[in-house]
Amino acid sequence: MAAMLVAAGVQRAYCRGGADLSRMHEVLRHVKGMRCIGMQHGESAAFAALGEAMLTGLPAVCCGSCGGGNMQMLNALYEAGQSSVPLLALAPQLPVSAMGSGGARSCHPEYALRDAAAYCETIYSPQQAPRVLGEAMRRARAVPAAAAVVLPADVAAMPAEYDRRAGTAPTGATPAVAEPAQVDVARLAELINRSDKVVFLCGRGCAGARDLLVELARRIGAPIAYTLRGKEFMERDNPCAVGMIGLLGWGDAPAAVQVADLLVMWGTDFPYDCFLPQHGRVVQVDSSAAALGRRVALIHAVHGDVARTAALLLPLVKSGRGDEFLTRSLMRHGRAVSAMEGVLRTVDERAPIRPEYLTRLLSSYAEPDAVFAVDVGLPIIWVARYLQAFGQRRIVGALNYGTTGCALPIAIGAKAAAPSRQVIALCQGSSPGCGAAELLTLQKERLSVKVLVYNRAATAAAQSIQGGGELPPPAIDFIACAAALGLQVQRLTQVADAPAAVRRWLSARGPAVLDVALDAYARPEPPQSDLQRALEHTGNPMSEQLRRELALIRCMLYGGSYPG
Repeated sequence: MAAMLVAAGVQRAYCRGGADLSRMHEVLRHVKGMRCIGMQHGESAAFAALGEAMLTGLPAVCCGSCGGGNMQMLNALYEAGQSSVPLLALAPQLPVSAMGSGGARSCHPEYALRDAAAYCETIYSPQQAPRVLGEAMRRARAVPAAAAVVLPADVAAMPAEYDRRAGTAPTGATPAVAEPAQVDVARLAELINRSDKVVFLCGRGCAGARDLLVELARRIGAPIAYTLRGKEFMERDNPCAVGMIGLLGWGDAPAAVQVADLLVMWGTDFPYDCFLPQHGRVVQVDSSAAALGRRVALIHAVHGDVARTAALLLPLVKSGRGDEFLTRSLMRHGRAVSAMEGVLRTVDERAPIRPEYLTRLLSSYAEPDAVFAVDVGLPIIWVARYLQAFGQRRIVGALNYGTTGCALPIAIGAKAAAPSRQVIALCQGSSPGCGAAELLTLQKERLSVKVLVYNRAATAAAQSIQGGGELPPPAIDFIACAAALGLQVQRLTQVADAPAAVRRWLSARGPAVLDVALDAYARPEPPQSDLQRALEHTGNPMSEQLRRELALIRCMLYGGSYPG
């Protein structure tokens, strides 16, 4: 099995140490061309593999442990499926002879794994192993999503038997480009040429198509809005960009999307339909046929690669139309950005550190091709609004399934896959302890990951004392953990020290931790105001369903502390 993985191009495996896969661990540690990275927790091992796959686009391998250790991988497997990332999970199982006996750690991991993985099978004999492993690798790449292989302990200990008729696991072949139908592209051009207010909404599928889409938008005077997953591709040097929509949206994007008489969704399966127009004049372009029409009613759909579709569309659209709509949107966007960045213009050195100011400092000093692994929660709010995605920067995290405390494990996988790039983990101070445990992995593997802790534990404590919220979650003292392991640590509490501290932390050799005590009362502006302002443009009153959805959004972001 290890030989098949190496032949398929897998270079690293992230394993939760233990006796369950000790034989596999030993093989992976000594096989030529494979590096086995020992993680402290099963969930962390899976998220580290996910981080590598997010960065490379190729399947990475994680190994669990029998019983609960396999269940710990589920969050990452769900994220892989929802983010379309290839991942292979090896799940150890009790010996076949002990199955069904009700003994210790007795369970059927394949039942749970099949819900999270696109493919899951149990190997009952050495002859079966090549076929199952090969199919798992093929399915993980083809979907792409997670695939799982369950391996009983006694079967794992048997001598290998390889049947050449079983085929091989796929190598790193370049994915095929989905060619759109000419008639669909011509229909899209006709719709654009007949519309006065065209808006583009761009997502993760626009990777590699930025220049074509910007040229197309400039030719027809279309504002470009983007999703959180599209930020890293569409924000850079984009003269038509008007911000981001969604729960973390900002700028004129929410309003522009609502008032458009034709919205073209490029490479996005944007899930929050309350932010999408309901007038029915929406076109979607996507390489996945399953995504077309999933979120909103369409008047036309194009099944094809975004870059290829945009290239075919360029000569068909009429140029020379006025750009009044784009100009007005850009003016509103400029005012919105100016208001959002007002907190950055005046920095009181006697006041607590604002998270907006800290994130903009990080954006200024980080390298142009830095990789940011972001925790779900407050860090992603500030990153979405104040981290500039220029250059070749990547923003990765559990942004779809929404698992908290996974920024550090994802950063470990990204750094292992790209040792020459700057990798920064943006962690929430109240993240679960399994993330903090991976500080030991940084020290053992000598991975130069920079860890930034958004420490707002005082916020939750203050709200609890004032009766404005629930009891605060237990905060993880990253500084104490890191110092005990011999890592470089800093604690930042004063605004005046922030620029020098951030530069010193980023330039440190080896792994380093910066714990920042943030303003206990700093809160992001709720997206509801932008959405409601956008709906006013339509002249239609908000429905009761939409009001409930907005209330749910506020509750998700602010709990019970937002007065609303």
